Amino acid sequence: MAIDVHLKPWSCIMFDLDGTITDSAPGILHRLSRTLIQLEHPVPPPEELVRFVGPPILEGFRTLAGMTHEQSLDALLVYRGIAAADGPESDAVVYPGMIGVLRAIHATGVPLVITTSKSEAQANRVLEHLEIHDLFTVITGSSEDETRSAKADVIAEALVRLAALEVDTSRSVLVGDRHHEMDGAFAHGIPAIMVEWGYGSPHEAARAIHIVHSMDQLQNLLV
Repeated sequence: MAIDVHLKPWSCIMFDLDGTITDSAPGILHRLSRTLIQLEHPVPPPEELVRFVGPPILEGFRTLAGMTHEQSLDALLVYRGIAAADGPESDAVVYPGMIGVLRAIHATGVPLVITTSKSEAQANRVLEHLEIHDLFTVITGSSEDETRSAKADVIAEALVRLAALEVDTSRSVLVGDRHHEMDGAFAHGIPAIMVEWGYGSPHEAARAIHIVHSMDQLQNLLV
């Protein structure tokens, strides 16, 4: 599918959350370790455990921890119980300069959207804690039962909600840090920008129209 990269000014800007707006890896990895220990499952070394950050957590339990579907569902319940007790917002740290970028976009009137594989309830708690919840027209995350967790499915739901609000999505762009965002956006014909400060690696940027190294560079591409 060919994507026109000359669509600026954007009519709608979508953002991933973990690894793009917030550095949430330390908290996620801590909760994952506790989950696996509680289930008496081997805990992978840190360099492998970090691969859980970005994709849907259920997918991580299956593909990275080698669990069956039933075991993954059990692990998800334990993980979410730990997250609910700790509060997903307790370790959410915003990358320096990101709030300024979001506020600059919001000031132009261009709708901002969250499309995250984090559960939607957790995403809302994080954004409210950071006091930036009001910057976003739509906040879409994974459903609690993980039937909506793949990034393409999350984006599809966001598009449905935006259409209901009569938001122009004809010149949308998505900002993320992993190939899940790049692939999910591509599936909908949406160009994607990859940020280098997240958890991805260079080979994951194959479908990105830009790779950005700084907040100033990102803001120049979006505003």
